[in-house]
Amino acid sequence: MAEKLLDLTSFGETMLRLSVPEGERLERVLKLDVTPGGAESNVAIAVARMGFRAGWVSRLPQSPLGRRVERSIHTGNVDTSHVVWTDDGRVGTYFIEFASPPRRIEVVYDRRDSAAAGLSVRDIDWNYLLGTRILHLTGITPALSPTCLDLTREAVERATAAGIRLTIDVNYRAKLWTPAAAAEALLPMLRKAELVICGQADAATLFGLEGGAVDVVRKLQELTGNPIVVLTTGEQGALAVVEGGQPISQPAIPCQVVDRIGAGDAFTAGVLCGLLEGSLELGLRYGAAMSAHKLTTFGDVLCATREEILDLMEQRAGDRPGR
Repeated sequence: MAEKLLDLTSFGETMLRLSVPEGERLERVLKLDVTPGGAESNVAIAVARMGFRAGWVSRLPQSPLGRRVERSIHTGNVDTSHVVWTDDGRVGTYFIEFASPPRRIEVVYDRRDSAAAGLSVRDIDWNYLLGTRILHLTGITPALSPTCLDLTREAVERATAAGIRLTIDVNYRAKLWTPAAAAEALLPMLRKAELVICGQADAATLFGLEGGAVDVVRKLQELTGNPIVVLTTGEQGALAVVEGGQPISQPAIPCQVVDRIGAGDAFTAGVLCGLLEGSLELGLRYGAAMSAHKLTTFGDVLCATREEILDLMEQRAGDRPGR
């Protein structure tokens, strides 16, 4: 088994987000705010901000935009030494048009032929990727391309064989694949994970699991056979169950929302921090605080210190865990 050099590793695509200032429309805007964002790197950065060692792998073009993405993640104290650089492909982008009610926020993706979609099994240094306490994957990466699907399956098999703790966030993206294709590809992998995180809407869309949150989280655990299942329930918070025990409820922390993108990744990172510290309940509290903090700032990525997260937890419940 590889030496555990890191606390968490992951791989996936990070894009550049081009945001329209609130009150403007994409079709007429003259200026855009540019920030990198990707589920896996968002989680890695948030985990690193909590004081853990995180690594992220991807495939990026050798270009100013590729270097912009890598630099932003490396600046977040995440190891990027195993990023694969290539002369092929491009950096994917997505556009966000913020809106006040009754208009909805609009998102437009432009990620076809990205360099990250070409990531494959042969690109991975497995000693590095498995030299970790937790390998964290999402349901986004296997939807990018056949090679990314093969890579995700291989990572699941290798992590399982090596006894690495495997965590998966379902994170369904309807613009990448159908519910039937996602369920067929993801379910065998979910059944090999120690922990699965899934949104209540995704549980219904992919697996037909409907009803109250308690029923859904129990059905999801029965379907996947996972030791730990965490069901996120939007503004209500989250519900977790461990090996058929009593569900653990974690309410969301009320806050003034500035930017919703990336809040789910911050929550996931908090749960993983709790696992690294040996407590799912602590992880849920971390997740609620980290998600709330992220909601109050612009961009995809949590920008908070461990001290700030602990202070927020203490304000909410008089609970300030140490490390």
